[in-house]
Amino acid sequence: QVQLVESAGGLVQAGGSLRLSCAASGRTISSLAMAWFRQAPGKERELVAAINRSGASTYYADSVKGRFTISRDNAKNTVYLQMNSLKAEDTAVYYCAADLTLLSGRLPTRDHEYDYWGQGTQVTVSS
Repeated sequence: QVQLVESAGGLVQAGGSLRLSCAASGRTISSLAMAWFRQAPGKERELVAAINRSGASTYYADSVKGRFTISRDNAKNTVYLQMNSLKAEDTAVYYCAADLTLLSGRLPTRDHEYDYWGQGTQVTVSS
């Protein structure tokens, strides 16, 4: 069993930055593909960014390309989402997710492919 705990989000002004972290326990994340999803009120949950086990491959939603960066520190069993140039439309609950996989290159992009989820953290961007 894997437990994922996101750091606190917060209220940020548009144009500002925020870094989210996701600490995993129960298993080393070196065996996990990791991702950040978000869900805004009245909208479906969407994939924001994903990173494979080695960190060599990443995926970003078009809406966050060039502004967000996903990274992982396997030694700390933690994944990060650095969010820069935040916009009001980035306001959402952000979820960390993990996919237990034997394939080092695997990079799932759909939520049903992820096995474990954090509780979510609210990020609010004021315009």
